[in-house]
Amino acid sequence: MDQTPSRNIGLDLVRVTEATALTAGRWLGLGNREMTHRAATEAMSLALASINIDGYIVIGEEGRLKEHTPLDTGRRVGTGKGPEVDVVVDPIDGTNSVVTGLPGAISVVCVTPRYSMWDCKPAAYMDKIIVDADAADALIPECMDAPAGWTLAAIARAKGKSIRDLQIIVLDRPRHRDLIDEIRKAGARVLLRPDGDTAGALIAATPGAGPDALMGIGGASEGVTAACGVKAIGGAMLARLAPQSEGEWEAVKTAGIDTKRILTCDELVSSNQIFLAATGITDGPLLNGVEYWGQQAKTYSLVLRGETGTRRTIHAEHRVSLE
Repeated sequence: MDQTPSRNIGLDLVRVTEATALTAGRWLGLGNREMTHRAATEAMSLALASINIDGYIVIGEEGRLKEHTPLDTGRRVGTGKGPEVDVVVDPIDGTNSVVTGLPGAISVVCVTPRYSMWDCKPAAYMDKIIVDADAADALIPECMDAPAGWTLAAIARAKGKSIRDLQIIVLDRPRHRDLIDEIRKAGARVLLRPDGDTAGALIAATPGAGPDALMGIGGASEGVTAACGVKAIGGAMLARLAPQSEGEWEAVKTAGIDTKRILTCDELVSSNQIFLAATGITDGPLLNGVEYWGQQAKTYSLVLRGETGTRRTIHAEHRVSLE
């Protein structure tokens, strides 16, 4: 089977994220994390089954639920009649935001030619710095070990700003206490996110979106998804595995993965034939959330194509069941 997704399958993929978001949105604010994620996973699996790809899930859903799912790593998805592709799925990036009614949750799926995505297993966490195209040249490997203020100064120079004008996205986690202090002492402003690692990366990489960078430790699997989006948009990213427990350190060591290696977008995803689709579930700075009224619903999505650098935004109206 042809391994090159030569046609634009982005519009097929957005049907997958729309269907997932429409399902997940029904669970907004209901407080049931397990059922919310299960419903979204089932919706994404069903939608992917209709897409003409021969897909292999490189990064799946095992671990998010205490059970196996049709979207586990290693599962095949699609009709099997299209190009052979790597697939990364995240039915809900920001599950806690959906469960508690907070902003910024999205549904994401990304496809690249087979064997072009870096397999991050068994790593769970990754340290990242992400910027848009304007600051891409300022992001050099030394930034990963330099004080935050040094990196922020380089980003500010590249963007023609003062450090105090910079806005930096950081996940609101106890592990980031020192990083947040460093950013604030340097004079930059911190934009804390409760979750939604991939959405934060896409925001930071999008020119004119407001925030100037994303910094800090988030999910390793989300890091690969982020790399696909950042590369497609034209931004830049540095990343390095950052195990957060003894068990994770041991698993990474046993797998022979170099935890000192600094990775770029090109190493995390080697092809520029990237198709990424995302649909908003709850309102956020990247996308509006799902809106329902009666038997109608409205979704807001984006589709990225790396080969052409195209970024499409799609507003769609859907007929939905009242059940």
